[in-house]
Amino acid sequence: MTRPGAPAMTGGLQRRLVVMLISPLILLALLNAWIDYRSADNVAQQQDQRLVALVPLLADSVIGLADSAGGGLLMLMAPPIEAFLGAGPDFAAFSILDADGRVLRGQSWLAGLPPTTFEPEFHSEENEGTTWRIVRQRVQSVAGEITVVLADGTDPRQQWSRSILFKVLLPNLVLITLAAFAVNWAVRRALKPLLDLKEAVERRSPRDLSAIDEQASPEEVRPLVQSLNRLFGLVNVQAEGQRRFVADAAHQLRTPLAGLQAQVEAWAQAANAQPAQPSVTLRAEQVNKLRKATRRTSQLANQLLALSRADARTMHPQPMQRVDLKELCETTLQTHLDAATAKRMDLGLDVQPAMVMGHDWLLRELLGNLVDNAVKYTPEGGTVTIRCGERAGVAFVEVEDDGPGIPRAERARVLERFYRVQGTPGEGNGLGLAIADEIARAHHSQLELQAGADNRGLKVTLRFTG
Repeated sequence: MTRPGAPAMTGGLQRRLVVMLISPLILLALLNAWIDYRSADNVAQQQDQRLVALVPLLADSVIGLADSAGGGLLMLMAPPIEAFLGAGPDFAAFSILDADGRVLRGQSWLAGLPPTTFEPEFHSEENEGTTWRIVRQRVQSVAGEITVVLADGTDPRQQWSRSILFKVLLPNLVLITLAAFAVNWAVRRALKPLLDLKEAVERRSPRDLSAIDEQASPEEVRPLVQSLNRLFGLVNVQAEGQRRFVADAAHQLRTPLAGLQAQVEAWAQAANAQPAQPSVTLRAEQVNKLRKATRRTSQLANQLLALSRADARTMHPQPMQRVDLKELCETTLQTHLDAATAKRMDLGLDVQPAMVMGHDWLLRELLGNLVDNAVKYTPEGGTVTIRCGERAGVAFVEVEDDGPGIPRAERARVLERFYRVQGTPGEGNGLGLAIADEIARAHHSQLELQAGADNRGLKVTLRFTG
């Protein structure tokens, strides 16, 4: 499994949850704006009705002409008209027009052509930065036919338009922004157990098939955890069956192979002891080839059995004990001393006291494989050094040789089972380092492959970090 950014598994789910929770807030904000506008529109309709009701009162306020030439009007304002005009010239205005649209009384900017009918006409008009709601109506008065014009500068719709940014949009925008942060935080907190579960699965080694703790998982994802545990169990059972088969097959092969190898060794000794004759020499070569093949087959069976026993999953439930690395190195040297002496090699020790928690027999198998590889592939007269001790408070065991070494590009692959670097001399099965790496994993560590001193040979290190 992999991890995309705000985490890959939950990025889409988290985004959908935030969008689904914020979307209603946005819709509510729009609904609130619409309700505010409808409220302003209702108030405006009431304002229009109020203006219409004032028109006849303003017409009745005309009591006659100021002179015979029609140069003006005599008016006696009704109390409602006086109350309306009392708001001041910035919020209330009126005008009385004659039949030709000339102003007889009132503000000149309200002049205009009379309506074509006797029905009131409404419109909005801007004057000196104020938007006015204006009603015009032709009426009959004591002065004849006139046009009454009333203007109200407190149009609620215009006020709503001017204040929508500060009273509606801006507060709602701030509210939605704060809600987005709050919802995002809440969603992240709610999804944290799911993220923890994802990370726990991602951190697992491919060899770790132990069950996930269902009680530590959110109730909503427990069915998923149970399904994963069932899958882990099935895979573990299948892998365990394969390990048992390999172990049983290797164990069953060991006894007949041991007998066969003993018989072939006897034949080889007898053939090599006979006088040198062409037919005898040929027979000895054939027996020696058979001996090498038998040895290799026996070694393969033993390594397969060791690999099955060293599997990290098999060793997981077994308790560890204290292991003396110094004693382990000294015993391993004694075991391989004859093989090193036969190749005139310098097999030495550089050890310091060190104790670790581990499986004694597995660590002996690991160190034996490393030393066996070093002795096998280092040319005659070479040097192999076994080390152990502590560095920076961390115990380690190490095998270094001055042989051909392993190219950097191949160091990861040589830990794979049955893989051998092309051109490698000698006979082998490609399991020695794989077994050692499996044992290292059983001890919660891994092998470190580096070039030896002066960039020659190979140095294999195991650090006990657990």
